[in-house]
Amino acid sequence: MAEKAHEKTVEIFTDGACSGNPGPGGWAALLRYQDHEKTISGSSPRTTNNQMELTAVVEALKALKEPSRVVLYTDSLYLQKGMSEWIHKWKKNGWKTSDKRPVKNRELWEALDRLAQRHRVEWRWIEGHAGHRENEICDALARAAIPKGAGPPDA
Repeated sequence: MAEKAHEKTVEIFTDGACSGNPGPGGWAALLRYQDHEKTISGSSPRTTNNQMELTAVVEALKALKEPSRVVLYTDSLYLQKGMSEWIHKWKKNGWKTSDKRPVKNRELWEALDRLAQRHRVEWRWIEGHAGHRENEICDALARAAIPKGAGPPDA
């Protein structure tokens, strides 16, 4: 696709974390436009790692004030493949997987799909815990956002 002259290019880095799966979780995103960076993060008392990965991107895209070209970096193949490959088939098949089961986290996928349609998003996978500066920042913020004491009671 040809880039529009007035279109901003924003880089977004995201990560999600969970203490237990399911359990309390946190998410984080780092948004970069030119040399400006902004971080956002949040949490959920009971969630899954995949839900936090998806929530990080939903919240990051919500934070964009105008339609943009987005290069989104994630260490989640579930997210990257879901948005670049699987979602088209899921929608065509009435939100069913190839084995006819309901798609997990459908509400988050639908929200992500709606938000992504406002932008031109390139979904890039990066290896997690490999010293990638922005991924390490998001990982630390997501872990720090996990609600303390919200986990399952000790057995």
